[in-house]
Amino acid sequence: MTSDRTGEGNLRRVVAAVLADDTAERREAALLELTAADLEAVMHARFETAGAALARGLGASPGAAVGAVYFTAADAADAADRGEAVILVRNETTPADVHGMMVAAGLLTTRGGLVSHAALVARGWGTPAVVGAEAIVIDGRTFAVGDVVVSEGDVISIDGSSGEVTLGERGTASTGLPEEFFTALGWADEVRRDRLAVRANADTAADAAKARELGADGIGLCRTEHMFLSPDRLPIMRAMILARTPEDERAALAELGDVQEVDFAAILAAMDGLPVTVRLLDPPLHEFLPAVLDLEMKRAADGLSPEEQRELDAAREWAEHNPMIGTRGVRLAVLKPGLYAMQVRALLAAARSVRADGGHPIVEIMVPLTVSRPELALVRSWVAAEVAELSLSQVDQADITIGTMIETPRAALRAGELAHDADFFSFGTNDLTQLTFGFSRDDVERRMMPAYLEHGLLASNPFDTIDTDGVGELVREGTRRGRATKPELRVGVCGEHGGDPASIRLFLDAGLDSVSCSPYRVPVARLAAAQAVIERQNGPG
Repeated sequence: MTSDRTGEGNLRRVVAAVLADDTAERREAALLELTAADLEAVMHARFETAGAALARGLGASPGAAVGAVYFTAADAADAADRGEAVILVRNETTPADVHGMMVAAGLLTTRGGLVSHAALVARGWGTPAVVGAEAIVIDGRTFAVGDVVVSEGDVISIDGSSGEVTLGERGTASTGLPEEFFTALGWADEVRRDRLAVRANADTAADAAKARELGADGIGLCRTEHMFLSPDRLPIMRAMILARTPEDERAALAELGDVQEVDFAAILAAMDGLPVTVRLLDPPLHEFLPAVLDLEMKRAADGLSPEEQRELDAAREWAEHNPMIGTRGVRLAVLKPGLYAMQVRALLAAARSVRADGGHPIVEIMVPLTVSRPELALVRSWVAAEVAELSLSQVDQADITIGTMIETPRAALRAGELAHDADFFSFGTNDLTQLTFGFSRDDVERRMMPAYLEHGLLASNPFDTIDTDGVGELVREGTRRGRATKPELRVGVCGEHGGDPASIRLFLDAGLDSVSCSPYRVPVARLAAAQAVIERQNGPG
């Protein structure tokens, strides 16, 4: 019997035992007996039989996937249009690959860790993914593992739970969600509902609907940059970046605003009556352009069109040595204020249209990467200007709040200052972990982290479970300082730690109001939040 089947069996057994003699005490005991693995066992497809592993990586997003190998997002999208099941294989993915990732049955990368781009996107969509499979060497339209060569179109199977990659097709099974799944999570909600909300990271109306289906209390992180990456949106974004005159830039921003308004309205409608935290644009602009190396190689081989030459010039101009700590988030907005003004205008217009249709949109506008009060105050003034321009009613304004992500040690230490202009905080623990440790998450997870864990230099991977003494202390102190200024300040977390059971215990103890995680991690977070509440009530004994 596989561990997955054991997990499903444990879920059924525990719930059945309570129903035979149902009391509040027995429900709490049953919740403590369940594990994240028990829930995941029934949520994702699994392989029916074992296979000989060709390669192994990190299981970044659970589930079983079978498909033909393709090496570019464009080829993956074309194959999916032909009706093929696709496994997209890349050294690593970037936002420019999203259109291929969206249609893939599974993702496989040779580099990256559990909070790499591929891993984060895959978990958000419930797509099985294996990352950091270093034994795989990609060469054009083939990859090799030792003497074994896999060509484009060949079928492979990947296990996003174990990290195994096998040749050929393996049979999969999915039994659907049993009634016990919903029963147990209903008990969990009764315990944790007034203590710790569980929201979802969702970027589309489909994501929002799935999150609501899986019991989310709202959206804690809507990443607006993902709305610009589809094939019909990316050219508009690039036109804005390449604009030669202010008029051209304003025209491109207006076009982007029109499509963003449609997207925002759909998300707000899907989450009607529940809060939606929308993060204004975060990544640096070079991520929306072709890679400099790719363009230079094309120039050497075939030459570049005038448009491609302009893209190369812009990519060089916006390229940075350390883009993660470079011109992104609020820093980019200071250089291009029209970006945030456009997004706020589109979001507020969407909220007004949803309300006009009888809905109840609750909008939380979140500014990324602020490190000082003047930054946040500047963006808040832009929001106020758009509210005045749209002549929003007092009723509408009551459901619009403005906050910021706490992603740097400075922001956590200056939380008391930031709270003057914030209605809420959300700790972005992925970046906060990187900046506290001085780790590059994609680099250290594949090379350094295994050695550090083996030698006991770290108790656990801090990108999986929050570092209690360092990052956790910043969360606790940032919350304390923020509420010293503004006692009613709402505080949450939207990094991947929001779906980790061990981290959730720290967030509850720190006094946070909510955690947010990938939609498919919401059930696990609901269970973990209830377990943390129960354990806290029961005390150390």
